[in-house]
Amino acid sequence: MYTGLFAQPKITQAIPVGQAPRIDGALDDSVWQNAPAALDFVTNTPVYGKPASVKTVVRVLYDNNAIYIGAYLYDDPAVIRRQYTPRDNLQKANVDYFSVFLDTYKDRQNAFQFLVTARNVQTDARVSANYTGNEGMYGDASWDAVWESKVGFRSDGWVVEMRIPLFSIRFSRKTAADWGIQFMRFSRRLNETSFWNPVNPAISGFANQFGDITGLNQLVPPLRLSFSPYVSGGYRQTPHNNSQQQYETLKSGGMDVKYGINESFTLDATLIPDFGQVVSDNVVNNLSPFEVRFRENRPFFTEGTELFNKAGIFYSRRIGKTPDKYDTLEDKVNSGELDGYQLIKNPSVTRLYNAVKFSGRTAGNLGIGVFNAVTENVKAILRNRDTGKDSTVITEPLTNYNIIVLDQALKNRSSITFTNTNVLRNGQERDANVTGLDIALYNKANRYGLVVKPRYSMVRNGPGRYDGFANHLEAGKVSGNLQFSYTNEVRTAQYDPNDLGFQLSPNAFANTGAVSYNIYQATPAFLNQSYRIAVNRDYLFKPFTYQKTSFEASSYWLFKNFWSLTLTADIAPWWYTDFFEMQTPASLFQTPRQPLKRAPYYNLFIEGNTDNRKALIVSWLIGGAEGPLPNDPFYGIQLALRYRFSDKLILEMSYKRQYDNGQYGYAFVRDPQTQAPILARRKYTDVTGVFSGEYNFTARMNLTFRARHYWSRLQNTNLNNVLADGYWTPSYDLTPRDYNINYNAFNLDVFYTWDFRLGSRLIIGWKNWLGKDYEYTLSPTGYKHYAANARQLFNTPHGNEFTVRFIYFLNYQQLVNK
Repeated sequence: MYTGLFAQPKITQAIPVGQAPRIDGALDDSVWQNAPAALDFVTNTPVYGKPASVKTVVRVLYDNNAIYIGAYLYDDPAVIRRQYTPRDNLQKANVDYFSVFLDTYKDRQNAFQFLVTARNVQTDARVSANYTGNEGMYGDASWDAVWESKVGFRSDGWVVEMRIPLFSIRFSRKTAADWGIQFMRFSRRLNETSFWNPVNPAISGFANQFGDITGLNQLVPPLRLSFSPYVSGGYRQTPHNNSQQQYETLKSGGMDVKYGINESFTLDATLIPDFGQVVSDNVVNNLSPFEVRFRENRPFFTEGTELFNKAGIFYSRRIGKTPDKYDTLEDKVNSGELDGYQLIKNPSVTRLYNAVKFSGRTAGNLGIGVFNAVTENVKAILRNRDTGKDSTVITEPLTNYNIIVLDQALKNRSSITFTNTNVLRNGQERDANVTGLDIALYNKANRYGLVVKPRYSMVRNGPGRYDGFANHLEAGKVSGNLQFSYTNEVRTAQYDPNDLGFQLSPNAFANTGAVSYNIYQATPAFLNQSYRIAVNRDYLFKPFTYQKTSFEASSYWLFKNFWSLTLTADIAPWWYTDFFEMQTPASLFQTPRQPLKRAPYYNLFIEGNTDNRKALIVSWLIGGAEGPLPNDPFYGIQLALRYRFSDKLILEMSYKRQYDNGQYGYAFVRDPQTQAPILARRKYTDVTGVFSGEYNFTARMNLTFRARHYWSRLQNTNLNNVLADGYWTPSYDLTPRDYNINYNAFNLDVFYTWDFRLGSRLIIGWKNWLGKDYEYTLSPTGYKHYAANARQLFNTPHGNEFTVRFIYFLNYQQLVNK
């Protein structure tokens, strides 16, 4: 058993070949027998440090065009799990898989991952120093490469063959390449992950625990030039409550281009992109004063952007967002402020003209990234009802987005990164600039770490400007069973990175001390377990004022039957102050702010899931909170069921409900006389239901769907005036029920995807959604229960969209070879 924290890396050797092996899942080409074997895998999970339960043998070949991986995975064929999955989407599927990782610059921080399941479904990812992976995935799976794989089955196991073209990876030109390499195998029957070079979960980092590969001599990087032209078309119907249905014919065409400027750097460009076929956002009724962050689903902004995301000040959803004046114009028309006008056209998305990414890494491990995108000048059209004359309103100006990144990898997993984001808008509109420096230092033994992240922002808004500063400091013990850390977060009152980044709130001075203890070896009751406690003490930065003290504790246990249980507690034992809830001033960046006193609370949740090897998987969460205010209980429940009907069909249902009998929050109304914000005490109900599934026809063809209904209901019981010190007194000037809210959101996404050729794809999509104008139309008093509300939801106008998209991959190197 490997019990030490640190050990010398294993070494394997790649063998050059004159004749490339056939990629047929057979491993019967004689050239494979000439390559040394990588053996003796060591377990990582569910327990660390044991010899792998099943034997794995891996060999590596190469020529001037590709790296070839051959793996023989010994096992009883009858117990090998073989569920089909979509590409890049393991989702704890009932399937075995094998993966190789290539650290082509041997900086022990970045790598490429290539994974193949027992059904020959591919997954690829970019591994970076700060990425925390899920089961099987140790990098950003949104990155896609073009490579070849085949699997085959034998009487004593299964075989994987991979061909990874040199044009699909990046590396520096050297006479003798010096790469890091890692092999991983997962057996679902055993729920066992094993690595060729041991990966100790008690050691901070992942790529720093790779082995080495020698023998890669005289590798000549090929010309990397590929084109992915696309054409798309479709139809969209959108309902509106102040006009007739809007019908649109959708048609578009464009191209993605990848060009390897040299062996290390690549230029990626997208020309006239169309991002219509992405999964709908999980929209909610946002009661908080802060923005909701949505997941990025557009391929160009997810693929290969790990360098641009390292500093955490790049939120790509800013590019192509809803125009700034979209909602304002809609509100003016609906409220009657523009009573004499009809809104003819108001685009809800800002179209992207083009975007370019330049990125790579030098032989000296300096990563360089440059990003540029240009979005259109968005125009809405208003028609005068009397004259019939149209007028134009600019809702979003022509905008240029830029990012520059310099990332120097240092020894011992350390690094220093400079990042600058810049947003320039046409005319006298708002411009912004943010600069960040990220310094991560680890000692030679990789036991202790120090991270410092200073930031500076500057915004010009017409003739005025404001700037701000932020810093993140973290120090502690990062490796070993016992780990601890101290974190300090500083954000000045006007630090604003949100033109191209994402920040919930400025004006903070927050401190956290945390200690955790992790046991990665099996005990009589558990396979592994972990415990953590933390203390938080927060202040407002300007004026420097105490806000809150809270205590957190959590425990996690993985049982011998692969059921898991997590217990979390969050306690704020004293009254504290919230400076943002009342949204006064309206801008988060203005001071002084209206305080609101919050009551102490005691929060406890328990969650768990059953053995994910079974056909039926159940996950659940239940808990609640209580405080000293009378009749003020909170509870939350969540239940998810996932059933595997066969190796091709899987369905999943989830239900989440939160209820607070006495939530205190901004009522979204102000006193008619003083314009002071009104505080509501309300009964809060929040329900989310999701039904999804997938049917995989083959390893390259699947049908997926996802339906989501979100319901939020607010029933105001009391309205209050907030005093200067944050406490409140009753208000009788307004009627509470007049400000009740009943909000619904519904989306259905259905996609048929066929990867008919390497890098080429046909996608047919259908989307159905509750019209945006109708999200608040259902009565908060007439539909008090979820079932009645949901039934009425389908009698409310919905939008529909049907699209077809065809993408064809053309690679210059393959054309030349042919």
